[in-house]
Amino acid sequence: MKKELCCYLSLGEKKNNAKVLLLQVVDAILYRLKTGCQWRELPCKQFFEVEYSWNSVYQHFRRWCKDGSWENLKKGLFAKYKNRLDMSCIQLDGSHTPVKRGGESFGYQGRKKCKTTNMLFVCDNQGIPIACSQPIAGNHHDTFKLEQLMGEILKDIKNSNIRTDGLFLNADAGFDTDKFRNYCFGNDVFANIDFNPRNGKVSEREHIFDNTLYKRRFVIERTNAWIDAFKALLVRFDTKDLHWRSWHLIAFCAILLRKL
Repeated sequence: MKKELCCYLSLGEKKNNAKVLLLQVVDAILYRLKTGCQWRELPCKQFFEVEYSWNSVYQHFRRWCKDGSWENLKKGLFAKYKNRLDMSCIQLDGSHTPVKRGGESFGYQGRKKCKTTNMLFVCDNQGIPIACSQPIAGNHHDTFKLEQLMGEILKDIKNSNIRTDGLFLNADAGFDTDKFRNYCFGNDVFANIDFNPRNGKVSEREHIFDNTLYKRRFVIERTNAWIDAFKALLVRFDTKDLHWRSWHLIAFCAILLRKL
């Protein structure tokens, strides 16, 4: 798996003078993702045969965030293994994560009684996460800038040479707005969204809801459990949105390779 990840990462300016192997740096980053340890607590002696600091590992991660290497990794891997995905139905859901250090895109969320950041996730019919939105402040509801965020998600999926026209999309009642339904229709996505009682009586609604298809939405809950297995994603300590989203992209790739 680690060799698959290394193929898409930039080497930097000192590629011929590296003290350590790229594979070892990736191994250390994956360790931090899995355990959620602080950067300065990385057991570098476990990964490197020579003296190497945690800050050097962090600088690699930071550079790969900045130059788009993690984006290229996700794009390349999902394009390579797109035939392993089950795109007969995709699932949409939002997830709030507690924020401890502040930074970009966070806000107080009354239900969780803490400051959170929110992201939208889309997975295939097996539960493999295939795309996520940019982080947004947790004091916003799921429909905040929903069409814009969904556009980013669809673009992300298309970047991996995966077609989005004709997809069936399951979403819960929190996404039940006419504007979002019309947006999906305009992008050739068939939205199967549970009816929100606040929007009127179900018998008076003109939209179609397939309850049998909606039962497949349980896989997104399994996806959330797989993502939560990466301890660095349980609580947000990263202050930059770019870093936070990059961690999720790495997790998506790890889940994909593990499920092959």
